[in-house]
Order: sequence, then C-alpha cells, then structure tokens
Amino acid sequence: MSDYTIGLTGLTAAATALEIVGNNVSNASTDGYHRQRVELTPSSYGKAGSVAVGAGVDVAGVTRLLDKLLEDEILSQQSSYGQISQELSVMTTVETTFGEFAEDSGLNATIDEFFSALEGLAAHPMESVYRSDVVSAAKVMCSEFQRLGTSVAELQSQIVLEARNIGDSINSLVSQIAELNGRIQNIEVTGAQANNLRDQRDQLISQLAEFVTVETQGREHGIVDVSIGGLPVVSGTLSLDLFVGLMDDGTLDVSPAASQGRSLDVEGGELGGLLRLNNELLDNVGNELDKLAKAIIDNVNRYQVQGLGEDGSFTELTGWGVGDGTLSSLSSEVTDGSFYIRLTDTMTGEIERYEIEVNASGAPPDTAESIAAKINAISGLSASVISSQLHIVSEQNHLFDFMPAVLPEPTNTSFTAASPATVSVSGVYEGDESGMLILTTVGTGTVGNGILRLNVTDADGNLVSTLNIGEGYAAGDSLDLGNGIRIQVGTGQFNHGDSCEIEVLTSSDTSGFLAAVGMNTFFSGASASEMQVCGDISESPDRVATCYGADLTDNTAALRLAGVQDEEVNGLAGMTVNEYYQRLVTGVGQEVALLESRQANVEAMLQNLGNQRDGTSGVNVNDEAARLMVFQQMYQAMAEYMSTLQTTMDTLMNMI
Repeated sequence: MSDYTIGLTGLTAAATALEIVGNNVSNASTDGYHRQRVELTPSSYGKAGSVAVGAGVDVAGVTRLLDKLLEDEILSQQSSYGQISQELSVMTTVETTFGEFAEDSGLNATIDEFFSALEGLAAHPMESVYRSDVVSAAKVMCSEFQRLGTSVAELQSQIVLEARNIGDSINSLVSQIAELNGRIQNIEVTGAQANNLRDQRDQLISQLAEFVTVETQGREHGIVDVSIGGLPVVSGTLSLDLFVGLMDDGTLDVSPAASQGRSLDVEGGELGGLLRLNNELLDNVGNELDKLAKAIIDNVNRYQVQGLGEDGSFTELTGWGVGDGTLSSLSSEVTDGSFYIRLTDTMTGEIERYEIEVNASGAPPDTAESIAAKINAISGLSASVISSQLHIVSEQNHLFDFMPAVLPEPTNTSFTAASPATVSVSGVYEGDESGMLILTTVGTGTVGNGILRLNVTDADGNLVSTLNIGEGYAAGDSLDLGNGIRIQVGTGQFNHGDSCEIEVLTSSDTSGFLAAVGMNTFFSGASASEMQVCGDISESPDRVATCYGADLTDNTAALRLAGVQDEEVNGLAGMTVNEYYQRLVTGVGQEVALLESRQANVEAMLQNLGNQRDGTSGVNVNDEAARLMVFQQMYQAMAEYMSTLQTTMDTLMNMI
C-alpha cells in the first residue's frame, strides 16, 4: 500500500503547488502581494523487505518570499516621502502666493511704491496730490499684506482640517490591522498559514506608513504590533485611537484619544508633514510676515503721531481700542518715558508744551485711565476712555498736537538788563538726544553794538557754538545754533551772564504710548492680516504728517516717514524692511528647493528598493508559467504512476 501512498502524496504536492502558482499569477498585479512558494520535503522513509525506500513527498508549508529588513526600509522611506511631499506641496503654494517672480510684482514692489510715494511727498510737502498718492500706495500695500497674511492663515486652517481627516484614517487603519491580526491568529494557531491575510495586513501597515512613521514588532501566530510615536496603537487584536487637534497655543498636536493633551512625538508621513508645516514652517512664515507688517506699522506711526499735515493741529482725537486699559495689553510695546502735548491758544497765539510721564513698569503701572487723568489736569484739554478708546478734546479756542518743534520762546529766561532783548526760537531739533540748550551772554551791552556774544552749551556744559550778537549783527537776523535750531535776537540789552534755556526734543514721545493707543496714527493693526490705513487718514489724506515745524511748511516728518524704509529695525534683527522681506522670501524659496532635492532623492531610493523587492517578492508571470508546466507534468506523471499501480494490481488479482 505504500506505493499508493507515494502516489497520493505526489498528487497532493503537485495539486498544492499548482494552487500556489495560480494564486501567484492571479495576484501578479495586486498591491502589497508577496510571491508565495510551496515548500516540499521528502516523506519519512519506508521499507520494502530489508530495503529502505522513500515514502513520497510532504508539503512542509507555503512560504511568503519577503526580506524583512528591506520591507522595514521601504516603510521608513514611504514615511519620509509622505512628509516631504506634503511639505513641498504646501510650501510651493506659499512660494506662489508670495509671487516674487518679477521686480515689479508682489509685496516687495508695493512696499517700494509706498515709500517712493513718501519721498515724493517730502519733495512736494505742500501739494495735496502727493498726499493722495501716499494714501493710495499705503492701501495697496496693506491689501497685499492682508492677502498674504490671510492666505497663510487659511493654509494653516486647511492643514488642521486635513490633519484631523488623516487622524480618522489612521484610526480606521489601526482598527483594520487589529482585526486582521485576530483572523490571522485564529488560522495560524491551528498550524495553517494565512499568507494572503498577512499580505492584506502588511498592505494596511504600508498605507499607515504613508500617513506617519510606524514601528512594527512581530509576535507568535503571525501577529504584528504597531507603534506610533512610541505609543502601541495595535497590540495583538486591540487597537488604540489617536486624537489630532489644536492646543491652546495654536500648535497642532497628536495624543491618545483616551488621554488628550499627552502629546506624542509624531514624525514622518503626511501627518508628520502637516505637523511641521503648521507648527514650524507656516508658523515661521506667518510670524515673520506679521513682524514685518508690525515693524512698518510701528515705525511709520512713531513719526506720524508727532507730525502734522495740511489740516494742522487738532480739536479732537479718538484712538483705537485699548482692551482692559493696562499698558501691557496694548498691541505695541509701551515703555517708561513720556510724551509731550503742545497746546495753542488761538485767541492769543500763546503756545505751551506739557509733559505727560508714562510709568509702564512701576507698581502700580499707568493705565489708559490714569494717563487720561494726567491729560485732564492740563487746562484747555479734557481726556477720557470711552468704549476702551482714549478720547482727547480741546476747549474752545484751543488746538493741540504732539509736535517736537521747539517753542517760539525760550523755556526759561534769566535776564537782568533793564530792557532785555527778546529771543525767538524756531526749527526742528536734529540732534541725538533731547535736553536743554543754554544760551549765556558774554559781555554787557546793546544788541548789535560792541562786543557781545552768546555761548551755546548743552545741559552738560559742553560748548555747542558761539554766536555774535554785538557789532555786525542786525537785530532780528536769524542765527543758526546747529542741529536745525535757529534764533532771532531782537533789540534790547543784555548784562554779562544773562541766560535762557531752550528745550529741544528728538522725539515728542519716548514711551510709545501715543502710537500704541492710536493717537494720530497712519496705520492700524498688529499683524499682516489686520494691517490697514486708519480711517482719518483714508478719509482725509491732508492728515498725512509732513512737518514738525511750527509754521507747517517744513518736510521733516515726510522725510522721516520715507526714511523708515532704510532704518535698521531692532524688531527685524537689525535689518531694513526690504532686507527682512527678502530674507523671508529667500527662506521660502530655499525650503522649496531643499524639499524638491530631498523628494527626488527619496523617490530614487524608493524606486531602487522597489526593484529589489520585486526581485524578491514580485510575481514574474513567465517564471510562474514555467513552474506551472513543471507541476503540471508532475501531476500527470503521478497520475500515470497511479494508473500503472492500478494496472499492476489488477493483473496480480486476475492471476490469483
């Protein structure tokens, strides 16, 4: 009977082999399928009398042909490719959004046009058409900032939505993997093999690797555990869901669904790319764009608030919202310092200047209400905070402004002569530090006669200049004290040692308070998407500051506004506006170029790894056809063998 056993084992082996070949051919185009091979071993030997003979063939199993190290490397590279592709897609969109492909396009061009318009105004400070040009250019620049800021914010919103969708897909995949683990275990615990189910499960793991970097660990009976960010999301037949969402600080976060807030260190794949895009790349682009917008807003406003346009001084000003009124809540930084209000009595022509000290760091610090109370203490002005806005209004026949121009008369005088000469002051101080200029008479006599001069010193006693007001000087002639300040000495006498003081200001607001609360500002907003021209300026371009001088004919304010473009700004790492923007755009371009290079490298690596896997695990139809013929012939031969045995047996039985 052993002869029949041999025949039956041969038929079984051939039939099994044909099934495996058929399975291979039918899955030749199936993603994730690994070629299978039947493992045949000789059966234990038998005896024919005293002679040992073979007992046929056994099917030892069916092997999936795969290289575990190769498969792990492919998973790793798939994750890298998924992340790089996601980042490249979005950053290319950002690069296109900025649109700096030509010199006359994009935000850089609108910035140049705005400051060019200010230069034009500085050259023609008395012409309204140039003020209108400045406002129009400012609106175009604001629109471009808003477009870019909004685009970056919308991209981040889309990223958050996409990340949540990917989180749902990950949860679905880990659930399916756990289910397949159970089915594989139920089959293989009996000693059978579930190779096709393993392929299905491994294909799901491959899909998971496209979303996020995964770590796998094989266990008994074909089970594979899967971890993400160090968290086991598949343990045998159990799965754990993930939660993807925004944290309070705006960062995109991944955590176990059962314990939200416990952040996972997730990398790789499309989800890893979205996390880096939201939390780093786009966040950096958005922050740098906001810094640029705020630098322009703050520095333009810093000069605008101090100056006046063709409309002249104010009877009323209302700022923007100041939140809870504390200085720390304002959009622009306020520091310890002071600001000056210049008050003009239009009936008498008298001009006075008042200093308002700002305590930003003391205990307790000033608030908008406390500053309003200090302004209220000035006769001719009233101030209040209404609906979180600082409101200043002058009494009848009074005008106010914040100009740093010197007052027309000395701040203090110490004249002892019986008929002292008058001293008139004009100009805008161009020195480095605010302070007092002290004019001291050397000699005694009448202006325009004898040896009589004025020594001009600063507050530290350093001699600035010496002016002749004796013989050769005509009373009323203008004398240059330097740094933009001029005086006129009228008829009269001076005694030796007579003196007067002239207060000079480099800035009428060293605290930044006026710009922070929106007093006579040009721009409003604290970010790119919020940046806009203030309503008062937009409705009345003649409010654009051109002058700091009392006669409203100079162009000092316009020059300083135009000079913002070339200032090295501390908030921009010591760079100018254009330099900072160029760095931003260049950084985006470099990131895109780097991602393109990395993507090409990973693509080539995946192609190479894929070719290696095809050589090991892929199905070659021609090879399978050759195996089909071999096993077909084996089956036919075994059938012939069985037929021969039957004929022999029949002959033997007939002989008996």
